[in-house]
Amino acid sequence: MTQIETVPTDAGEARVTWYEGTEPCAVLALGHGAGGGIEARDLRALAAALPARGVTVALVEQPWRVAGKKVAPAPKTLDTGWRGLWPALARPGLPVVAGGRSAGARVACRTGRDLGAHAVLALSFPLHPPGRPERSRADELLGTGLPTLVVQGGNDPFGRPGEFPDGPYDLVEIPFGDHGFALPERAPLGQEEAVERLVEGVAGWISGLFPEREC
Repeated sequence: MTQIETVPTDAGEARVTWYEGTEPCAVLALGHGAGGGIEARDLRALAAALPARGVTVALVEQPWRVAGKKVAPAPKTLDTGWRGLWPALARPGLPVVAGGRSAGARVACRTGRDLGAHAVLALSFPLHPPGRPERSRADELLGTGLPTLVVQGGNDPFGRPGEFPDGPYDLVEIPFGDHGFALPERAPLGQEEAVERLVEGVAGWISGLFPEREC
């Protein structure tokens, strides 16, 4: 069952699209990136696949996106919007895994522990701006203080898997994937197989977080 909810925050109205899980054991809350919305292939794939596995998925649209603006605001404002809608994400009374793709992953990393998240899922974490490895954002990823999974494309210009520092997190690589997990035509891996690897990697990780709940 899908339900859309509008949530007021100090940064404006946010929107949550709920995909209710079958006998859910957890909520996976996913924010979008700075260059797109919840139509991203990874967010849609997880929303389509995980509810049948006992995970309720909440796709979150930040206030700037709901207002129709084309440029994302500063990180502090993104954090304000996420914090404001957190009570709605926690309302079902289930453990919440905070997550998102790109800028949304950074928000989850920065705020997860303070908000009481159970874990953090970082899809296409932007380790650095393209071509600027000296501007690392590794401190956000390394400082979550929570179980953390990074899912990263092998050819992501914002940080390839081999560029990530050692740390207390797990990493699933999607071979040949770019920042949106799109694959080049000549890749030996098909696009559907790549998305399946992403879904299976996330599903297996979540299952390991809640062994007693049989996610």
